[in-house]
Amino acid sequence: MLALVLFALLALVPALGPSNRLLSLAITAGINIVALYGLSVLFGQTGILSMGHAALVGVGAYTAAILARDLGLDFWAALPCAAATTALLAAVVGFPSLRVSGHHFVILTFAFGQLLTIVLTNGGDFTGRATGLDLGQPVALFGRGLDPLPQFYLLTLGFVALAAIASWAIVHSRYGRTLRAIRENEKLAASLGINIGRHKIGAFVVSGVFAGISGVLLAYFLRHISPSQFASFPSIYLALMVMIGGARLLLGPLAGGILVAFLPELFALDPVQSRILYGICLIAVILLLPNGVIGGLLDLWRRLVPQRDAAVQTTSKPARAGREG
Repeated sequence: MLALVLFALLALVPALGPSNRLLSLAITAGINIVALYGLSVLFGQTGILSMGHAALVGVGAYTAAILARDLGLDFWAALPCAAATTALLAAVVGFPSLRVSGHHFVILTFAFGQLLTIVLTNGGDFTGRATGLDLGQPVALFGRGLDPLPQFYLLTLGFVALAAIASWAIVHSRYGRTLRAIRENEKLAASLGINIGRHKIGAFVVSGVFAGISGVLLAYFLRHISPSQFASFPSIYLALMVMIGGARLLLGPLAGGILVAFLPELFALDPVQSRILYGICLIAVILLLPNGVIGGLLDLWRRLVPQRDAAVQTTSKPARAGREG
């Protein structure tokens, strides 16, 4: 219910008349949040942290741009193609990478992100080299282009809601319970007959689908993409967002994406100061809020609620004693 109320309030944001800058920041945050819900499945449920997730977003963005340029496919036709391409590449990358774990996997995914940037930069006319690719046609819905920012904001919010629903369904499914079993104890899960490698690659593929959809949204929002947008720093930012918000909770990616997008705007920080603030936030979350901001708020609520329940039980005991007497 809290999530439904929150999404309903977010849908009312364009009616408040915000500036184009704030709407652009909100759209960028929403596009990141779609990818974060996939990363929360990989990291929050399976316990695998990827430092190359922005590269998967880039695969989706470049797939949409190339399909629009060469085949004339629009947003809705490119969306499933980009999601499938990103999922396939995630499986190819995940198969050798997931043979290792811990910091070794983090290094391999980081290297994959750097390698993709090099490939895109040296891809010739096919990838547009370092200058990237342009998209001329806007997103069309019922034959009308979604050019104004409020319309694209609502479109992005719709995809955020779908990503949240899909993430919730995965978490509460049998597959989600299997992923959490792997996260908690791989050896015990393997002894119960769970195919560890297959399920890890499956989680990586699922996260790739979310990333591919996020990439298509980003490409059609910016109308221009380049390799630098999907290098190492964007991947670090995505990991930072999911850690700050909380990877294991439904509202965690939403909170992380909004906080990282709007904190520099709130405090009027330049890019260097923003990175310092992000580092401080990450250290504070690791030391004080291991389950993220949303997890910390829930823990605080759970500490307060039992005290209230205990007070109610204490005041009701004399009444019961009097009736029994």
